[in-house]
Amino acid sequence: MAVAPAATRPRPGGGRLFIIVGLLLAVLAFGGVFLIGGATGGAGLGGPSNTVVIAKQSIPLRHQITAADLETAKMSVAGNATLANTYDNVNNVLSLISEINITKGTVITSDMLAKDINLVPSGAAPAYLPLAKGFVAMTIPTGEQQGVAGHISVGDYIAVIVSASLTTFSTSTGQQTGPTKVISKTVFTNLRIIGLGPASAGVQPASGGGTTTSTGGPQSGITSSLTVEVTQCDAEYLTWFLGNTTVRYTLLSYKDYGTAPTDPDPACLTITAAGGVSQKQVDAKFHFTAL
Repeated sequence: MAVAPAATRPRPGGGRLFIIVGLLLAVLAFGGVFLIGGATGGAGLGGPSNTVVIAKQSIPLRHQITAADLETAKMSVAGNATLANTYDNVNNVLSLISEINITKGTVITSDMLAKDINLVPSGAAPAYLPLAKGFVAMTIPTGEQQGVAGHISVGDYIAVIVSASLTTFSTSTGQQTGPTKVISKTVFTNLRIIGLGPASAGVQPASGGGTTTSTGGPQSGITSSLTVEVTQCDAEYLTWFLGNTTVRYTLLSYKDYGTAPTDPDPACLTITAAGGVSQKQVDAKFHFTAL
């Protein structure tokens, strides 16, 4: 009876050759993927390498962009995607106007923004001003010297300085002797700007464009009013200062901005808490005569 031949034993070290060849192929494949990833702008193993500007917080419609609204992030581009209409530097976006509501974390693109608020349809403005519960909007006058040469924008915060004669707070009817004592004092800080009035007519912009008439088309120049968010109680004090003293504004650095109010002010919870003011209440609150 025939006997089947015994299986051939592999030569010693033969399998080791296949292992070495496999390792070499794996190394070559890894190197190829790394090189291709680097050639495509970091979309491979190199990771995201493109800087883009994104919204650091929610940005409302018709808002003038400030540095506090923005931050940068790294992003990859794959396939046929492009970053042609994005920004890689925060400074390139400052002072532009949002044409839409932009949510936090959204990549900012040029088609979301306009250079002039008059180019954003006013009919698309939000139905309500962004006021916290218990707060009101109040419009105050401004000008070139009073309002920091027009550098105050929506979303900024200002402080209010008033200058007044000491006689403004006097209740006596006697004649004052000696030179008139004039006091300047900061009475409000961190007033949030939520709106700007129209620019003054007849002002030619530095670029030479715009209109110099008060009818038709967008006007250029320094804005004529600021709309601020205050309590009704502070609105009474602010009205008194505007009517009886000289008022000027200073613009805070964006690094010193407070946070927009979200809850009613305990000192003036409702509009009915405002009870009227005279020089007596003004002096008691701001201590002019004590200086």
